[in-house]
Amino acid sequence: MNIMDRSNIRTLSPQESRVVLALAEEKRRDVGRAEIIKLLGVKPKAADKVIESLRRKGWLERASWGEYIVIPPEQGPDALGESNLLALASRIADPYYIGYGSAAAHYGLTTQHRESVIVVTPAHLRGRTVGEGRVRIVNPAPQKFFGFGPADVLGYTVMMSDREKTAIDCIDRPALAGGVGEAASIFAAASRRFDWPRALDYLEKINSTALVRRFGWLVDHVKADVLADIRERLLRRAAQGPKTWMGPNPSVKLRGAVGYDETWRLFVNVPREELRESAGLGHRKTLKKYA
Repeated sequence: MNIMDRSNIRTLSPQESRVVLALAEEKRRDVGRAEIIKLLGVKPKAADKVIESLRRKGWLERASWGEYIVIPPEQGPDALGESNLLALASRIADPYYIGYGSAAAHYGLTTQHRESVIVVTPAHLRGRTVGEGRVRIVNPAPQKFFGFGPADVLGYTVMMSDREKTAIDCIDRPALAGGVGEAASIFAAASRRFDWPRALDYLEKINSTALVRRFGWLVDHVKADVLADIRERLLRRAAQGPKTWMGPNPSVKLRGAVGYDETWRLFVNVPREELRESAGLGHRKTLKKYA
């Protein structure tokens, strides 16, 4: 069916129709201001009026200056849901990846409502509002900016941390996952389909004993189905360096905190109640076993 015959079509001027038809025929999911100027063969100010009108009518959504997400006609003017917000957020920086709680939600590792999209990038930018959502910018240490690749989000390709890096990132900075308890639940859900050698490679690349201890403690806590040699490698890494903690600095011990774990040389300054739901949650056969 011709795009202009759809029942949910918004009334378009001839110039607006020209833009929409061209984008639809090419199955475009994004477009730049310069492309629209060239397509219409008009002056920039005239093209800007067309762009603004298409935004008002729900065909375009601004991603960054001069860059727009195309809202497909079959989705209608109210199509800008959480997944499309990821696509919008992805246009803010390059290089980047969608990470932490936002990536966990994409993989179905959490049901916690997310009020913002987390964009991880070395670019020093301010957070901003895109569409109806908020984008939070996280600048990682150089050795932590890896472990991501293209992911499809409703037809849009965005860069997303993979399952293993998402879980590790959430353990590393639980505040960006919804807290330690939520990070533990995310890890438990992710661990059921983990590539354990990849996860160990990531931990070695990051080179943080504190992170290895938190990760190892959570492996035991969620009862993840991990091979013995993988756990031994984690223990060897955890044996190095001074004692560390998970949660707030234990100079002030939280009421009901788990306390010190001798195996992982880690003070778990997190209330047991906060970790109750994730206990044993990873105990399930993995899809693949590694020698």
